[in-house]
Amino acid sequence: MAVISMKALLESGVHFGHRTNKWDARMKPYIFTERNGIHILDLQQTVKLLNQGYNVIRDTVANGGNVLFVGTKRQAQETVAEEATRCGMPYVTERWMGGMLTNWATMYKRIQELERLEKLRATDEINRLTKKEGLLIEREIIRLQTRLSGARIMKRRPDLLFIIDVGREDAAVREANLLKLPIVALVDTNCNPQNIDYVIPSNDDAIRAIKLLVGKMADAVLEGKAMRKEEEPEQAGDLNSEGKPKSRPSRKPLSEAEQDETMGDEALLGESTLAKLSVGRQVEDTPPVAEKAAEEKKPRVSKVEDAAPTVEKAAGEKKPRASKQADAVPAAEKAAGEKKPRASKVEETTPAAEKAAEEKKPRASKAKDDAAEVKAE
Repeated sequence: MAVISMKALLESGVHFGHRTNKWDARMKPYIFTERNGIHILDLQQTVKLLNQGYNVIRDTVANGGNVLFVGTKRQAQETVAEEATRCGMPYVTERWMGGMLTNWATMYKRIQELERLEKLRATDEINRLTKKEGLLIEREIIRLQTRLSGARIMKRRPDLLFIIDVGREDAAVREANLLKLPIVALVDTNCNPQNIDYVIPSNDDAIRAIKLLVGKMADAVLEGKAMRKEEEPEQAGDLNSEGKPKSRPSRKPLSEAEQDETMGDEALLGESTLAKLSVGRQVEDTPPVAEKAAEEKKPRVSKVEDAAPTVEKAAGEKKPRASKQADAVPAAEKAAGEKKPRASKVEETTPAAEKAAEEKKPRASKAKDDAAEVKAE
């Protein structure tokens, strides 16, 4: 499907070229016809090559690359600045500073100097300086902002350039060719397409044509950023323990319900949770071993049960002894009965003892009387 329809290109005047007396012969393959002394571009090739350039920019951004928008002519300055800001990419709308790509180290130092001066002004430290020094710093800030305002977000060299009017931006094309950076460019009939990697034959002077094509390239950048955000979580989950991407077998697309059924624990749970589950499964697998040990112990229990009847027999054999002891109890009672008369004899002896005691009492009283008489004498 075409990125931009043929009707939109015709309405924007993309097919109009320059006058025939100003053409570049190397653009002949892209020219459809001549009308009223003006070359007409072949829009079928424009649509095809526009789709190619769109895909290149999208894939470059999806892989983490940056695109530098370059358009210093008056018709393109405002549009390039707006669209590049919308998609968050660096741009150059003022004069192309020589060495912006080939001498990037120096350019990056100038960007850092701009940030330092702006910080100096924001903290009011500039007021501590003399009036002349403050004015010089203000002028330097304005000059650097004018030339580096679009490129200040660029922390490294860009991976791709999108250029409007190749004839005017020949310095940028030369530096990109030296560094072998790919270029996507809008090329008119008066430009040389040989140094451009991805040519988009179109009118580079009409404001409507520039706005349409630059806006579509900005959409490609935004689409590439969206693809990058979608791929980052997938890549984090697709890495093995060795840090290598896992190989995925090809499969047919599934519905949402089938996807929920087919998704396993590895897709839904994290590594730490899976490790805990594996430990729990190992613990659950150990009971069969305990059951085997219990089964091995069962014969011993049966042996004990078999030994129980023998114990009962031995107890039965011991019962006669207990009966003999029971028979011995009446004999003991008889012996106790025989011993009772001896106790009666002892009872009979007690009165004789009492009589002897009474007989002894008078003798004691007599002894007492004798003692009293002796005292009296």
